[in-house]
Amino acid sequence: MTGHYQSSFSTVYRLIDLSLITVCFYAAVFYYELTLTTTGMILLFINVVSFQLAAEALDLYRSWRSSRTSSMLKSAAGTWLLSFVVTLTLGFLFSHSVTLSPSMVMFWFATSFVALTVWRGIMRQFLFKVRRSGMNTRSAIIVGATEVGYDMAQQMAANEHLGIQFKGMYDDRPSDRLTAEQKHDIKGSIDDAIELARLHQVDYIYIALPTAAEGRIKNILEKCSDTTANVYLIPNFFMYSLLNSRWQTVGNVQALSIYDTPFQGANDVLKRIEDVVVSSIILAFLAIPMLCIAAAVKLTSPGPAIFKQKRYGLDGKEITVYKFRSMSTQDNGPEVKQATKNDPRVTKLGAFLRKTSLDELPQFINVLQGRMSIVGPRPHAVAHNEQYRKLITGYMLRHKIRPGITGWAQVNGLRGETETVNKMAKRVEYDLDYMHRWSVWFDLKIILKTVVGGFSGNNVY
Repeated sequence: MTGHYQSSFSTVYRLIDLSLITVCFYAAVFYYELTLTTTGMILLFINVVSFQLAAEALDLYRSWRSSRTSSMLKSAAGTWLLSFVVTLTLGFLFSHSVTLSPSMVMFWFATSFVALTVWRGIMRQFLFKVRRSGMNTRSAIIVGATEVGYDMAQQMAANEHLGIQFKGMYDDRPSDRLTAEQKHDIKGSIDDAIELARLHQVDYIYIALPTAAEGRIKNILEKCSDTTANVYLIPNFFMYSLLNSRWQTVGNVQALSIYDTPFQGANDVLKRIEDVVVSSIILAFLAIPMLCIAAAVKLTSPGPAIFKQKRYGLDGKEITVYKFRSMSTQDNGPEVKQATKNDPRVTKLGAFLRKTSLDELPQFINVLQGRMSIVGPRPHAVAHNEQYRKLITGYMLRHKIRPGITGWAQVNGLRGETETVNKMAKRVEYDLDYMHRWSVWFDLKIILKTVVGGFSGNNVY
């Protein structure tokens, strides 16, 4: 099972998709005991045609070997959604003759959506198992015994399910410029690598030379154009901390973003919907308990029930964050002191509120206002931001997204006092990791961990 079967795989995938859509359509008609008319068949025909056109537009039937499963499932879901919107739009033009009920149509949409995504997930796991056994594999070589080249070789070995078999490293440098390890690993010269490709003995060629070697890379690419191997250039951007990098096109010039936010376009809308829905539900359930807490704060110590503090929000802009007052005096100036163990400023009720995180509840109002999110990096006082941005590299990158009530760092025990720079650096590390890994499911996981286990950490005062 090698490269020349790719087109056959694509055909099989298309046939299975069309079969599932059709079966789900007939199942919906049968379930709702409807009579299948010519108009209904026309709608089905429109749907399968639009699905194929959408699939071509979104490149659904390309090879997903080296891509994440989530990316493949998103593409399948997007293709189905787009084709369904087209079907409903065209169906509206002759709606007077359509006898299909809205509930039947939604049943068809839901079952087809599940079928198209689930079967892909099952098939992918099957292919992973097949590739681990040595079938359906691709052979790969690396040109350039560099750090990024070794990283690529390690990734191939660590991800056997991808079915990419590493066949060796090739480099033209003289032996006196190579380490003992490189001398052992290098199988031959770059010309030897290209000759393997000409003889159809290698499927993938990864060029791992530094971008400074532009002339050599261009020469290698010209020689590779005389082969049928897939050629990939690995830019040595490992020296940068890439944050949600993506290609941006300005006219006919492309640029790669180094630091970017994961919340653009549909992701931003999805995140906002998640925040509004979840925070509305929570506030509906906790409105009365929050009124009781506010009254208790007001009655047990002088001062307002709600404390307002300036924090850094999205893009480093100042926002006002709400909390139940937990101290007899509150800092909101240029010098802000974190709460410490046995801090005399913390009231008895305030100590309980801080330990249980109940003092954070008013921030759900911040979420509805759009200043904060349910999940994200915890906002720090402005004074702390100005202090740590000078001490921790990449500290301000955590402000590329809205701050959150709970976060990946907090459910991993990094909550409360950060009396050392190392503790704050670890918190920032988790915040940036969250930005790399974000998905709705990841948010729900963090919310669940917060509800079940609460914020963890022994340094909460």
